[in-house]
Amino acid sequence: MANAASGMALDDECKLKFLELKAKRTYRFIVYKIEEKQKQVIVDKVGEPTETYDDFTASLPADECRYAVYDFDFVTPENCQKSKIFFIAWSPDTSRVRNKMIYASSKDRFKRELDGIQVELQATDPSEMGLDVFKSRAN
Repeated sequence: MANAASGMALDDECKLKFLELKAKRTYRFIVYKIEEKQKQVIVDKVGEPTETYDDFTASLPADECRYAVYDFDFVTPENCQKSKIFFIAWSPDTSRVRNKMIYASSKDRFKRELDGIQVELQATDPSEMGLDVFKSRAN
């Protein structure tokens, strides 16, 4: 089903991988990419559970937009081990205006397809999604 705003469809694998992350913790993160020619959102990269936050940030291109989902593990002040699923809209300042517009207009519908997102972050440079930001938004 295409997104009315931007005409982007959602590849079935996008939801499937997200459900595996949510239910089975099969992945640490998933990076999604919009394929303009096919007019659909596809899975660009998945991170194994052993991969780190640095692996995640390294998988985001410096000059292109992406959507990403990150399974963030943390310990609460009460010393409980928890995790939250973050949705990141990565839109670096250096990306093309058209690229930013397509991602911005497709984001809400894409996010609605991924049921179980707990926190949303919008980032234009790595400092806006540092580990300190994750920690402050998780609690």
